[in-house]
Amino acid sequence: MKEPGPDHPIGIAPHGKRVRVVLGGAIVAETDAALRLEESVYPPVFYVPRADVAMDLLSPSPRRTHCPYKGEATYFGVSGHGKETRDAAWAYETPFPAVAPIAGHIAFDRAKMDAIEELS
Repeated sequence: MKEPGPDHPIGIAPHGKRVRVVLGGAIVAETDAALRLEESVYPPVFYVPRADVAMDLLSPSPRRTHCPYKGEATYFGVSGHGKETRDAAWAYETPFPAVAPIAGHIAFDRAKMDAIEELS
């Protein structure tokens, strides 16, 4: 486990705007409680509370990855109105203490969703 620091900063904060995730015209997630995670040189990622995700549109994937700063990620396929995409969402079920706020949240791959919208 590595700790975030000046050489690899990680910031997590409430986003403050409504976030909507869409695939195939279906609303996969919509929330006013998204967290925005900013990590080092990577683009920001929204983490959506599970309660605000249409979990019936997600299916568990066997894929797992390990981040030395966040822990082990589990993945999900996402479907919406007949459109399906593999490993398009992920969660850190038991994240490392430095990123504990993302527990219970799911993130979505912008490249695999039709839209991740920020609404006012």
